[in-house]
Amino acid sequence: MSRILIQNPLAVATMNDSKEEFTGGHILIEDDKIASIGPETLDIHADEVIDASQMAVLPGFINTHHHLYQSLTRNIPLMQNQSLFNWLVNHYEVWRELTEEAVSVSAKTGLLELMKSGTTTSSDHLYLFPNHVSGKLIDAEIQSASDVGIRFQPTRGSMSLGRSKGGLPPDDTVQTEAEIQTDVERLVAQYHDESEGAMVRISLAPCSPFSVTPELMKSTVKYALANDLQMHTHLAETLDEESFCIKEFGARPAKYVDELGWMNSNTWFAHAIHLSDDEIERMAETGVGISHCPTSNMRLGSGIARITEMVDAGVRVSLGVDGTASNDSGNMLMEIRNAMLLSRLRDESFWLTARDVLWMATRGGASVLGRKDIGQLSVGKQADIALFSMDRLEYAGGLSDPIAALVFSVRTAPVDNLIINGSIQIMNGKSAIDEKALIDSHNLIANVMVQNAQQKTGLKLL
Repeated sequence: MSRILIQNPLAVATMNDSKEEFTGGHILIEDDKIASIGPETLDIHADEVIDASQMAVLPGFINTHHHLYQSLTRNIPLMQNQSLFNWLVNHYEVWRELTEEAVSVSAKTGLLELMKSGTTTSSDHLYLFPNHVSGKLIDAEIQSASDVGIRFQPTRGSMSLGRSKGGLPPDDTVQTEAEIQTDVERLVAQYHDESEGAMVRISLAPCSPFSVTPELMKSTVKYALANDLQMHTHLAETLDEESFCIKEFGARPAKYVDELGWMNSNTWFAHAIHLSDDEIERMAETGVGISHCPTSNMRLGSGIARITEMVDAGVRVSLGVDGTASNDSGNMLMEIRNAMLLSRLRDESFWLTARDVLWMATRGGASVLGRKDIGQLSVGKQADIALFSMDRLEYAGGLSDPIAALVFSVRTAPVDNLIINGSIQIMNGKSAIDEKALIDSHNLIANVMVQNAQQKTGLKLL
């Protein structure tokens, strides 16, 4: 049995049911679980002892919406000032150049970036499978997640409605429903782990109501519920989407997916900005979860989600960084801060507090992903822990509340120590990954993709 002892922390936010916080004391990890935690001093032998006397200690953050491959297409000039639909149409021309290597390298890059900001669990939404590439792109992501040591819940995304049938994506980036279902069954059989402490779970995720057929949306629900899998998709992100759904399906996005069976407790939606009071109530009564993506919503000018109303109604709310072509970072601390600040552009009655958004990034994320074993520092839960040194210039004068300081102040350094499943993956801000080699490989692939797309399409991307 291996033991890690975290001693005398400056501040601990457990995010347990009683929202307990304390100073001093200990956290003892045995193998992959928390064995003991509290404000008392613990005198016990451990294989690794971490002096946390200058550190804020929290559960590792849980990112519930991402498109890892998009780190290859950050801030391309043509798309810097476009709203969602034009942004998508132009990006598809670059994304259709994806290869298995590109997916592998971008996943490793994006996941490591998340880890550096305190993330211990991430979802991902990969829905684009170019016809010229091996279909095993989710496999490549899962291997990358294993390489960096993060807990991973990839969603097997899908698009079946190509441009020739009224959708936005090029026809050579979509698949038939039979191809999608075959790969879903393969991935679930090979990788999905329902056990406590699982490092990999598979979820299902048609891209959006405007890129898949109603039949695919329905069949996804049927298979997911039969196999107790989580389901995910974009919803109510922009007013363009709302107009599209009313024109094509005769209903607003939320009403449309409700008619297809998507309003249930296995479902979480990304964005959910443009919702009526009745739609929020419907989500609450059916147990739906939300991934709030404030930075992306600002970047694309999509709007401000009504998060306070959702929380008050009983909707489960989590946070997601979204793809790094619409963020353009994978920094969960920044996302947490932006969630709080964006709420304050509304009436004061809708403001979120620092602890509100930290709860969304931990317990909210665990709930939305259907997990009870992560997201809190409690005995018997998985040892997924982020430790942030507060003995830094950016926190000077702010230590009357170290936990809130993590949200209000802008951190300029990576997480100091990150423990995932009882293993130290980042120590003193450094991982075991050769970051320079990874960055070089990533930049080379990104450049080739953009150059190829520009040559083939004539678009002035740069």
